[in-house]
Amino acid sequence: MKTLLHACCGPCSLEPVRLLKEQGHELTIGYMNSNIHPQAEYTHRLETLLAWARDEDIPVVEGEYDPSLWAKAVGTPDTWGEGHIERCRRCYRMRLEAAADYAVAHRFEALSTTLAVSPYQFTEVIHEELEAVAATRGLAVIFEDFRPYYPEATRRSRALGMYRQNFCGCGPSNAEAAAEREEFKRRRAEERARREAELAPQRAAEAAERERKKAERAAYEAKQHAKKLAREAARRARKEAEAAEAATAASRHVG
Repeated sequence: MKTLLHACCGPCSLEPVRLLKEQGHELTIGYMNSNIHPQAEYTHRLETLLAWARDEDIPVVEGEYDPSLWAKAVGTPDTWGEGHIERCRRCYRMRLEAAADYAVAHRFEALSTTLAVSPYQFTEVIHEELEAVAATRGLAVIFEDFRPYYPEATRRSRALGMYRQNFCGCGPSNAEAAAEREEFKRRRAEERARREAELAPQRAAEAAERERKKAERAAYEAKQHAKKLAREAARRARKEAEAAEAATAASRHVG
């Protein structure tokens, strides 16, 4: 089946491509991601994907990159409700619609997406939006929960030296990811401080014991040194006394 695989990046494409090719799909990768910000990040991800796809002999097509259309599609934070699921839903929809429109215009039969490989995405929402978008355009849906293959995708992408981003793509997700990293560092610092506080009495006791033993050793060594000096003084005194007695005896013999 001639299938357009919407891809968010190179690393997330590895396992979906392998699995879909094994199933007999004739794949083309579609890079439709106006959500990615800034443009340098968009380009970096695209170049990573293109380099890998060339080695795999898989065609890649690029959609229009227009962050302003993405911003209009997802709306403002006050329209997202609790959390950011609604923001992501709108983002998925816009990107999948772009991929689906390309698929229809170029006579593809089916549509799939690599978004379903990430454990950090809303997989069920992705499935719902993929089904809805494909249904309005007469495309078959090729959906699989690729999350079980995420560890292997991670291993392979690292082995290949691929660029691996640390946020989903959009500006808000970048800020959220940065905040999560800072929170993680803060908690880790607090945990280290807590462990240090718990260990402080034990370490203080151990330090005091080391100092006590050190003082004992110093006192013992001082005592031994004093004894040594006393012994040496006694030997000198005996020798001097012996020498004096010998001198006295010699003078008497001469007299």
